[in-house]
Amino acid sequence: MRPFTYERATDASAAVAAVVGGGPTARFISGGTNLLDLMKLEIERPTHLVDISRLPLKKIDELPDGGLRIGAQVSNAETAADMRVRSRYPVLCEAFLAGASGQLRNKASVGGNLLQRTRCPYFYDTTTACNKREPGAGCAAIAGINRIHAILGASEACIATHPSDMCVALAALDARVRVTGPAGERTIAFNDFHRLPGNTPQTDTNLLPDEIVIAIELPAQGFAENYSYLKIRDRLSYAFALVSIAAALELEGDTIKQARLALGGVAHKPWRDTAAETALRGQAPTAVNFGRAADLLLRDARGYEHNAFKIDLARRGIVRTLTQAAQATPQSQSVKKIR
Repeated sequence: MRPFTYERATDASAAVAAVVGGGPTARFISGGTNLLDLMKLEIERPTHLVDISRLPLKKIDELPDGGLRIGAQVSNAETAADMRVRSRYPVLCEAFLAGASGQLRNKASVGGNLLQRTRCPYFYDTTTACNKREPGAGCAAIAGINRIHAILGASEACIATHPSDMCVALAALDARVRVTGPAGERTIAFNDFHRLPGNTPQTDTNLLPDEIVIAIELPAQGFAENYSYLKIRDRLSYAFALVSIAAALELEGDTIKQARLALGGVAHKPWRDTAAETALRGQAPTAVNFGRAADLLLRDARGYEHNAFKIDLARRGIVRTLTQAAQATPQSQSVKKIR
């Protein structure tokens, strides 16, 4: 790890000013659960760190529209334990519990979770080519061992996947990200926050360099009755998803009134396709209809040498998770055997 200077910010405006004044290699640090790893491997080489862990962004507040506002410095564990989140947004609670370990959830913040970087092994190995780490270097994963890589939204520059479980649930819930910078506060729709790789895979989000995340806002509709979060991974403890699915339904009798569906582990960002959700509206909650929605969502999926199996895995996972949601029997995060 290289030498760096350090300061602790007292408010969001001061934090932004400190990072801007610290030059292009200045970075925010909060829980440090991702950044410190990247610094140790010299993937990130900040010359100045601005500690934002003490900012007054550690509350979960009610919104006038019936939703919740989660401050960026609330920990993953605190969010998952909050009774309002547990009762009104259980799919988000389940996604938190599916991710990382208890120790990491205690330390990591929801703002940091939004901004964590890919776990692609070629990104972490500085001896290999990676456009995300070094633009223009190439992508070793395309012709390499690409079992965990993207099947949707990839490009010739990058086939890395986004690692977050939280973000998959937030995509399904249609959350919003509240940010602030020199130009003031603004809200970014969750589906517009993260980016596909295109020709600039080094840029993960549409957050401007002089902006900071201050909150995540959840809408009033939390799909508290019919939901499920299914994470399929190589081992049951502390592993990133091969495929994860957040599903939420609003049922009116035997008819789907509203549907939400988002995937993780398959793309450079949490993958949500509203066409698949629209196709479910007005339909009966059956495996046949769920399969049609899965086929629509995966219509542009492309596998590589080692990960083509993820296409069928995702399809079966979507049908399973929607079935769990429809039956109000969500996947257990303590007993992880898939029902």
